[in-house]
Amino acid sequence: MKSIMTAWSVLCVAACLSLPGRAADYPQWRGPLRDGIAKETGLMRAWPAEGPKLLWKVTDAGAGYAAPAVVGQRVYLTGNEGLENEFVQALDAGSGQRLWRTRLGKVGNPNQQPRFPAARGTPTVNGEALYVLGSDGDLACVEVATGKIRWQKNLRADFGGKPGKWAYAESPLVDGEAVVCTPGGAAATLVALNKSTGEVLWKCAVPGDEEAAYSSVIILQADGVKQYAQMLQKGLVGVDAASGKVLWRYDKTVSRYGANIPTPVASGSRVYSAGSGTGGGLVRVSAGGAEPVYFAAKLPTAIGGAVLVGDYLYGTSQNLMCVEFSTGNVKWEEKSVGAASICCADGLLFLHGENGEVALAEASPEGYREKGRFTPPGRPQRSQAMEKSWAYPVVAGGRLYLRDHDVVWCYAVK
Repeated sequence: MKSIMTAWSVLCVAACLSLPGRAADYPQWRGPLRDGIAKETGLMRAWPAEGPKLLWKVTDAGAGYAAPAVVGQRVYLTGNEGLENEFVQALDAGSGQRLWRTRLGKVGNPNQQPRFPAARGTPTVNGEALYVLGSDGDLACVEVATGKIRWQKNLRADFGGKPGKWAYAESPLVDGEAVVCTPGGAAATLVALNKSTGEVLWKCAVPGDEEAAYSSVIILQADGVKQYAQMLQKGLVGVDAASGKVLWRYDKTVSRYGANIPTPVASGSRVYSAGSGTGGGLVRVSAGGAEPVYFAAKLPTAIGGAVLVGDYLYGTSQNLMCVEFSTGNVKWEEKSVGAASICCADGLLFLHGENGEVALAEASPEGYREKGRFTPPGRPQRSQAMEKSWAYPVVAGGRLYLRDHDVVWCYAVK
């Protein structure tokens, strides 16, 4: 009888893992649609002075700047211990207890300057598998139930990949049967692989031997053609999703510091991109290429990205801004917590400041309306003054997840 019950339990777990994602899941980088919007409702409209209730905290998640992915009652997160052990792990969403951990490889570009070697990529959960890219280019398909690797590639060795100086930071895109990522380099600047086998579907060579940057691929539709848009070190490019053919590029928003980090934001055929020290700009994509709509130095450019809510873009440089998406006009600007990573859920902005503070504000073009602010307890020590709290906040299943290197906090916000 015990063996029958054990077998039945295994079958039940497998069945649950194979179900489509729930509305409350946050299965990849920047949420279900890669736009920074969580599909949560019924959240607290304001926080008490001390912040929402802390459900759990773990202090051994490993170093890293990656945000978690959350599906059902599991949290998936990358991290590293030292420079030889970078890994992906699963935590129990109810307690933070580690369920499994799988090594991916070593930390990429350990002698980078400024020196921030650490895990960066957020896993992408798709059915019974997750897809994760380590900072040294180790791309793996991993079973969500056990952590077992199904297949693995290395973007440097297998595709002649060329990352930027801060190594790979991308979160792979899963689109239908393809997993899409950005090795960089002359032969396969972008690549699409069969998600079941890892076999190559197409390689895209972008002219100019492009380096990979630190953004992640998004999907857009223009003139009935599905495209992938990605920010590289020399510009924003669009490629045909079916063939990998380069369709257009836009160079105006390249960071003057080489820090091409924020993931683009798309609405229909319009794409917003930004680079630190340079500015932000919008292009309209068509069969004829990418037509610039606006560019301004004083638009959101921070590492923490931006979200589009209705007709308005919210993001930070040094201050939080509300920007009319179609025109680039700034509706309002407020210091808030300063430069911050951002997630939107239920009409609310969740801000994780680079200074470690966390704030809640309404996503409203009428003005800045703060609904709570606190600082998580027991933040990690900094290795150098330039290092900040860069991990994006995640809202899923009525919980707010925050990460700062080896510390993860989970708060009740339903």
